[in-house]
Amino acid sequence: MPELRKDYVTDTWVVFSAARAQRPGAFRGGKSTTDPEKCPFCYGHEHRTPPEVLAYRKDGVPDGPGWWIRCVPNKYPALQVEGEVQRRVSQLFHSVNGVGAHEIIVETPEHEHHLSMQSEFQVQEIITAYKQRYLDLIRDKRFKYILIFKNHGERAGASISHPHSQLIATPIVPRRIMEEVNALNRFYESTGGSCLYCEIVETELEEEKRIVTENESFVCLSPYAARFPFETWILPKAHEMAFEDIADDERTPFARILKDTLGRMFGILDDPPFNYYIHTAPCDRKETKYHWHLEITPRLTETAGFERGTGFYINPVMPEDAAAILRERVKLSDKPS
Repeated sequence: MPELRKDYVTDTWVVFSAARAQRPGAFRGGKSTTDPEKCPFCYGHEHRTPPEVLAYRKDGVPDGPGWWIRCVPNKYPALQVEGEVQRRVSQLFHSVNGVGAHEIIVETPEHEHHLSMQSEFQVQEIITAYKQRYLDLIRDKRFKYILIFKNHGERAGASISHPHSQLIATPIVPRRIMEEVNALNRFYESTGGSCLYCEIVETELEEEKRIVTENESFVCLSPYAARFPFETWILPKAHEMAFEDIADDERTPFARILKDTLGRMFGILDDPPFNYYIHTAPCDRKETKYHWHLEITPRLTETAGFERGTGFYINPVMPEDAAAILRERVKLSDKPS
């Protein structure tokens, strides 16, 4: 079984999972799978994946054709869904057995369809599938946090090029999320009840310098202290604690702004590798002061010794400049079709 181990000094946790070493191309510099004949996520190859846990299809049978969204357990999971959470603690050593969930959300039957190339309806369906899997897994009391993320491109960690996202449910709340939770609580107490992310949205909309785009429900901005070139965040304008609470009438504006932002990056940055991930409240839903958001981090530079040794980041592109570039209309010839 996988195992999570805590760093001696900090609240950093490391997942040890032998199953991940069995992935195609693990520990090699090979390119992500591009041959549709060998792709387990392509139409007609349903037998090459574990049985689906969710699918949107008009006709057909489970684990057969006819689908436009399909969710399956990861064949090489980082964490294992079977078992009970067991903690082992001593003065120096703190570990948790690797109970969790690891799933794949196959975003389209089309092998080469970048998310920004997909229809608005299809992107909405992806978001709906995210929400459904959240709502299903959050009922499992063993899980303390659920992260939806997407790796696009070999440099971003995608071993299969077919458009897909992933979900990992963990038995502990990640350090990054707890840092955000603690900062939000401190801000709430120091301001007499204000949300830090609501303040960010309001102030950035007033200043306009780092705004990429917005619609009636969401804003996309380049954060003031962006860690990576062209890093962007998408935030609800209204205070919303958890992604899984997204209302039906918010799915369309969320799909539209996500598709638009990725389309801008596709055209201006020439289809860059990127990661995105949804930060939402922990599963116990006690953190009502939290404000969910999606972060997009293009992989245009390398994280080297200084960053790894200090936790600082060196970003060669000012966020104001990145936002201005992304605000520019993408030429029609550059838009994905």
